[in-house]
Amino acid sequence: MKGLILSGGRGTRLRPLTFTQAKQLVPVANRPILFYGIDALREAGIVEIGIVVGDTKEEIKEAVGDGSQFDVKVTYIEQDEPLGLAHAVKISEDFLNEDPFVMYLGDNILKTGIKRLVDEFEKESPNSLILLTEVPNPQLFGVAELEGETVVRLVEKPKVPKSNLALVGVYMFDFHIFEAVKAIQPSWRHELEITDAIQYLIDNGFDVRPHFVTGWWKDTGKLEDILEANRLILEGISSRIEGNVDEESKVSGLVAIEKEVRVTNSIIRGPVVIGSSCEIVDSYIGPFTSIQNRCKILKTEIENSIVLEGSELSDVGSRIDESLIGRDVKIYKCPPKPSVYKFMVGDKSEIGIK
Repeated sequence: MKGLILSGGRGTRLRPLTFTQAKQLVPVANRPILFYGIDALREAGIVEIGIVVGDTKEEIKEAVGDGSQFDVKVTYIEQDEPLGLAHAVKISEDFLNEDPFVMYLGDNILKTGIKRLVDEFEKESPNSLILLTEVPNPQLFGVAELEGETVVRLVEKPKVPKSNLALVGVYMFDFHIFEAVKAIQPSWRHELEITDAIQYLIDNGFDVRPHFVTGWWKDTGKLEDILEANRLILEGISSRIEGNVDEESKVSGLVAIEKEVRVTNSIIRGPVVIGSSCEIVDSYIGPFTSIQNRCKILKTEIENSIVLEGSELSDVGSRIDESLIGRDVKIYKCPPKPSVYKFMVGDKSEIGIK
């Protein structure tokens, strides 16, 4: 069995951050989102992985390499334009051949991984297995309609959803999916929709089965979802302090501090992860905060946020909350301007200034 990770999207909902960085490489708990997908495939026993890449291909190739750091073998598949999930499957046929495969969206994270899903697919051998979960806003997702335990209809982002069952960004297919992606036409979004391809399988008598997600799942396409995924992963970290924390500082809760970190006269209340070579001085680092390598936090309070590498927050003045701060960013409080008076004063005037 093979894996197919889709990492070709442009991340428009995370701009301006994604003007300079692939959305799949935005860190959650100080690890790029894409890495969680690779881990999930490897833990399910899948070691041959194709990664569909687009405009940010060089950055993704640099981060992932040949896959050896994950004990997998990676093949890159270039998609000239993001023309839909089914299009990504279509251009990957040479890599996948007739092998069954998992398609995993590169900006998704599942707490429980996909081993149970893979085991079920291998045991039951349907033509497709789709992950579903109940959501409060199904109009933002592909939506499945079921009759009993049978999938009867799939609709991409319906204006009036007929169920609250959203397709999670993980799918399993056998080789019949290639017949489907070649048969469908572009949608109103000018994309080849994977929901249309799966509907083709349903309409032509192929075996498409649902699998309900246990545990949390996050599509990290928006800021609030990235912060929520960061929170959920931080809740499961192990505490360790490898840097230097002085006697005036207080550290409590689940806190991971990497090497070459210096913490001076500060409060760190976990869950928090602080990357290597950071400096924390006279500051408060509150729960659910991830700080990447080479950052400086000086006389600043921050919580429930993500700070990317090389950034500096200095004497901000108010607490930073629910924020995603990019690489090599500087945020600081400017000194107040001196008072300046400008006068045009007539004869015999009197002016008193307090």
